[in-house]
Amino acid sequence: MTAKLIDGKAIAAELSLTIADAVKQVTAQHGIEPGLAVVLVGDNPASEIYVRSKTAKTAATNMRSMLYKLPASASEAELLEVVERLNQDPTVHGILVQLPLPPQIDSRKVIEAISPAKDVDGFHPLTAGLLSTGLPGIVPCTPLACIMLAKKVHGSLAGMDAVVIGRSNIVGKPLAQLLLMENATVTIAHSKTRDLPGVCRRADLVFAAVGQPEMVRGDWIKPGATVIDVGINRVPGEGGKSRLVGDVAFTEAKEVAGAITPVPGGVGPMTIACLLANTLKAAAWAEGRTPARF
Repeated sequence: MTAKLIDGKAIAAELSLTIADAVKQVTAQHGIEPGLAVVLVGDNPASEIYVRSKTAKTAATNMRSMLYKLPASASEAELLEVVERLNQDPTVHGILVQLPLPPQIDSRKVIEAISPAKDVDGFHPLTAGLLSTGLPGIVPCTPLACIMLAKKVHGSLAGMDAVVIGRSNIVGKPLAQLLLMENATVTIAHSKTRDLPGVCRRADLVFAAVGQPEMVRGDWIKPGATVIDVGINRVPGEGGKSRLVGDVAFTEAKEVAGAITPVPGGVGPMTIACLLANTLKAAAWAEGRTPARF
């Protein structure tokens, strides 16, 4: 068996076109230009690449893109001052502070300082609380992307056995909540899980989000299962160059799985598209309107 490739780049492009059309309608009918502010501290090369991609795609969907750059030496107080200024700016509907932050800054304090109404990453504790209780709110971008990609394959996830490998507040935990809302049966696995390969082999859906290069092997996958690989890891490649791999051993897994996301080109592009969808949703709520559904 050779797995169907889940083309996150193509699916994200389709979603971005839908968002761009929705933004045009909002601007024409209500005179609102949804705005996303991205704050970058320091000059981490990977962060700079991510930020460039986010700002370019924001502009491509007819939204207002704002970039605020602070030096790596910036203090926590300086960053919090920028966040508060953006909280008070009515033209800013979404705020994203690019992680990781320099060691002198407490990421938790920064996340909690962002207004929940503008928390388009979905990291604020109040946002997490809304999700855990099933109330309307912003959904973290990467877990939302995972659900959308899985539903592109299956339509409905109801009744399916799902394993989430990873228990972070950013991906693992919110993804499990979303799967429960889709009526899937969910197991959260992690480094302390007994017989992790055996747990995976029982799953119809495998979501790998552990940050360990190619940890999930092909013989961990149930034949015909759908594999969503959240990991993005840089490892040594040929000629002294590096290459990107996921948390799943792709070459092995694609021979067993029914469908699988590549790395790169899978979850990553969809995460950015979901960020834009969240910004549009936040803009609608700010004006007291019901947001569009995607």
